[in-house]
Parts: sequence; structure tokens; C-alpha cells
Amino acid sequence: MLANLKDILLPAKEEGYAVACFNVFGFEDSRAVIDAAESRNASVILSINLDMRQFMTMDQIIGMLKPMAESAMVPVCIHLDHTYEVDVVKQAVDAGFNSVMFDGSQMSIDENITYIKDVVSYAHQKGVSVEAEVGSVPYASGRDHIKSELTELSEALAMEKEGKPDALAISIGNVHRLESGSVEINIDRFNELEKELSIPLVIHGTSGIKEQDIEMLSKRHITKFNVGTVLRKSFGDSLRSTLESDPDLFDRITIMKKVIPDLKDTATKVIRLLGQ
Repeated sequence: MLANLKDILLPAKEEGYAVACFNVFGFEDSRAVIDAAESRNASVILSINLDMRQFMTMDQIIGMLKPMAESAMVPVCIHLDHTYEVDVVKQAVDAGFNSVMFDGSQMSIDENITYIKDVVSYAHQKGVSVEAEVGSVPYASGRDHIKSELTELSEALAMEKEGKPDALAISIGNVHRLESGSVEINIDRFNELEKELSIPLVIHGTSGIKEQDIEMLSKRHITKFNVGTVLRKSFGDSLRSTLESDPDLFDRITIMKKVIPDLKDTATKVIRLLGQ
């Protein structure tokens, strides 16, 4: 069943678990994620990042994902990830995304709030949820222009009060696209934010966070974890293993039928780790 971000995250906040938000890049990983969510009777979010948006049009993406979400036995949200242009976010709303993220993290807090207010006004009238970011979560590779900046409590409070998004991504030591090693979460900063904020909080860069920290954060105020690298690595590993096991394989469907169960297992482990 199709659900927006607000409807998925509020129960998570109240009941002490978090929802997995997986970056997906096609039918196969989307199918695996939904299968995993159904096996756990868990809500889940299918997230579209910049790479995927440049690969397919928004209408094509929604045409593929919306029927899958509507026929799922669990709540499924279709979410537009980090987007820096208000007009593109509005295009996503019009195309049928039921959750969008306007990322103003590289702006001043005043500019960020101004743009979020515009996005919220446009999206909410169509039943679409909005995610904002305060502070800036860096990338381990690929986007060197993105700052590394912890979330300041005063700025987060201003965003919650004035911008009124449905969810807020925070920076507490987390890093996007970390392929090896782990990060140290700034627990003092998290405790400070958790104490004063009531809005559902979001962590990007899940793959680099220690499992014990993920479990702890999921039971507290973090209601959404964005997951990309671990699922992409699972896809690559499974695809290589499948092709190496039978050099004569060439049929795409036959190959993907072998890969999808591995992706489902990976997604299931993440969902379970977050408390669902």
C-alpha cells in the first residue's frame, strides 16, 4: 500500500523503531526490498537519488515503482532523496512521489528555511511529505563540494518551528557512501538534539555506522535510516558470483532470479536491525 513519509515515521517515533529507506535503481532491487519488508511485516521507503534521477525520468520511475508500492502488503513510500532545486522537487511532487527531500544544507539556515517553507506549502496541499536537512552530512567519495558540519541545535529548532518539514536529517558524525571502516557518532550532540526536538529525525549514511549504534539510535529518536552502499555492494557481489558460477548464463531474468534473493536477505537484515 502506498503511504507518505509522515504516516510511516510517526508510528516509528511513538513505538521506538526506525524505518529503512533504501536507494533503489531498478525493478530487481525494488522487488527485493518490498519482499523483505513483507517478510517482516514492516513499512519501507524506496528512495531515488540523483544518479537514478539522471538515468530515468521521474515519470518513468513512478511508472515502475507506484504499481509495486500499491500492490504491496505493507506501507511503501516512494521518496525523492537529496535534491537541491525547488523546481525539481515540485516536479517530483507533480509526477507522483509521495515524499520529497529538499536539501538546503549547503545554504545559510535562513535560506534553507525559506526554501523549505515554499516546498512544504506546495507539497502538503497534495498530501506529499517533506524532509529537510540541517547541518551537512559529508560524502566519503564522489561529492567533495558537500560540507561536513554537525547539526546545530538552534538551527534545527528554527527549522522545526518555522519550516515545518515532516522529517529532519541531521549530521552527528555520519558519512555518506562509506565503503569500509566505521564512524564515531557524536552522542553528546545527538542527546542534545533528541532532548529538544519533536520532529522525526533521519540518519543518512547508515552503512558506516556500527550496528550497536544503529540499534541504539533506532530505539530512540531516529525514525528513518537511509541505506545505499550496503545494498549496492550486495547487488554487485551477488551478480559477480552468479555469473562466475555459470559462464554460459546470459538470460537477464534467469540471472536476476538468482540475485534478488540475496538482495532480499540483505534488506531483511537491515530492517530487522532497525527494530521491525
